[in-house]
Amino acid sequence: MSAPRQYDIVVFGATGYTGKLTAEYITTQLPTDLKWAVAGRSRSKLEAVAAECKSLNPDRVQPAIEICNLDDAELAALAKKTKVLIATIGPYCVYGEHAFKACAQNGTHYLDVTGEIPYVAEMIKKYENAAKASGAIMIPEIGIDSAPPDLVTWTLVNMIRNRLSAPTAEVIVSVHEMKAKPSGGTLNTIFTLFDTFSFKQLEAAHKPYSISPIPGPKIPDPNSLITKITGVRAVPDLGILTTSLGRVSDTPIVQRSWGLLGGPDFYGPNFHFTEFMKSRNYLTAFMTHISILVGSLFIAIPFVRTLARKYVYQPGDGPTKEEVRNDRVEYRGIATPDVKTPNPPRAYCRACWEGSMYEFTGLSTALAAISILEDGHKLPGGIYTPACLGQKFIDRLEGAGFKLETKFFEN
Repeated sequence: MSAPRQYDIVVFGATGYTGKLTAEYITTQLPTDLKWAVAGRSRSKLEAVAAECKSLNPDRVQPAIEICNLDDAELAALAKKTKVLIATIGPYCVYGEHAFKACAQNGTHYLDVTGEIPYVAEMIKKYENAAKASGAIMIPEIGIDSAPPDLVTWTLVNMIRNRLSAPTAEVIVSVHEMKAKPSGGTLNTIFTLFDTFSFKQLEAAHKPYSISPIPGPKIPDPNSLITKITGVRAVPDLGILTTSLGRVSDTPIVQRSWGLLGGPDFYGPNFHFTEFMKSRNYLTAFMTHISILVGSLFIAIPFVRTLARKYVYQPGDGPTKEEVRNDRVEYRGIATPDVKTPNPPRAYCRACWEGSMYEFTGLSTALAAISILEDGHKLPGGIYTPACLGQKFIDRLEGAGFKLETKFFEN
C-alpha cells in the first residue's frame, strides 16, 4: 500500500442491516479524526445512513459517500481509495467476489462477515496469491461467523502453551446460549448457498482442513460413534451438548487458523476441534440434532426455499433494536493438553456478548479494521482468520464489551 489513500476505512454495503450497524459503531466509537466513507449503489439510501451517523455523533469527521456498483472496474477504483474495505453485501457467493478481487489485486486490507465456507474456499483458491503479492491482509468471517469460536480456541491453545509448554489435544467449544433472531440477509444467504453450490461442492468445502494451508492432523475423531449418530455428547465442565448450526462455518475457520499459526508447532500435531450447542437434557439434545438434519434436508428442496423466502425478513431487513434489547450470545470452551500425564489441567474460556449478534458483527469488523491500521500486526499479504489478529484484537473486543473469562480446572 505505497500510494496515499483518501480513506482509512470504507464500509461497502452500508445501507444493509449489518452495514448500518457497522457504520453506527464507527461513528460512535472509533477515533473522531478517522477518514472514512459509506459506499453502495443508492445515493439516497447512503445519504440517509450518513445523516443518521451525523445525528449520532455530529462532532466527528463525517463519512463521505461513494457510489459504487457491483462492477470490477468500479470496485477496483474504490479499493484504491481506502486502506481497509469492510464488505457487508451478501450473499457473498453471489455478490462478494468483485470486492474481494479488487482488494486482493490493489493491496487493500479487506474484512467481511460471510459464513459461506464454499465461497471462502473459492476466494482462497483464486486470490490468495494476488493478496500475498499486493500486501493485502484479508480476513473473511470476522463477525459472529466465525470470530468468537476462533478466538476462544486460540485463547485456550495459548493458555496451554503458556502454562504447560505443551500442544493441545482437543478443543470443544459450546454455544452455551444464543438468544437472537436472524436477519433477512442471514436467511437469504442460507437459501442461496443451496441455489449456488452443488452438494459435491458443499461437501468438498466442508471436508476436514479443506481451507487449511497445510494438511491437517491424521488422527482418530475423539467423538464416539454414538455422538456421530445422535449428535449428543456429555462433556465435563460444559454439560450435555448437541449439534451446532454454526459448526459448518466455524470449524473450517478454526482449522485454517491451525494451519496459518504454525499447525503442529503451536496448536499441536494431534489437535482436534468440535463445536456443539448446549442442551437441557439428552432427549432435547437428540431432538435438536434430528431437527437440524431434517431442516437441512428440507432447505435443500428448491420449492421449500422459494416458499420460505415469502415468510422471513427480506435482505436488508432484520429485527428492530427493541426486539434485540435482551439478546445475548455466550460461548464456552474447554481444552485438554496433549501430554502423557494422567488427568492434566484443563483450560477453560467463557466468552459472552450482551446484545444483538449483528451489533457484535458490526463492532467486530470495525475493531478489526482499526486494529489492522494501528496495532502493528506483522502480517504479510494473504488471506487470514480472526485468530491471526491475536491478543491485540481480543483486547479491543473486550474493551467494547465482549467479555472473556479464563481459568484452569484441576483434576
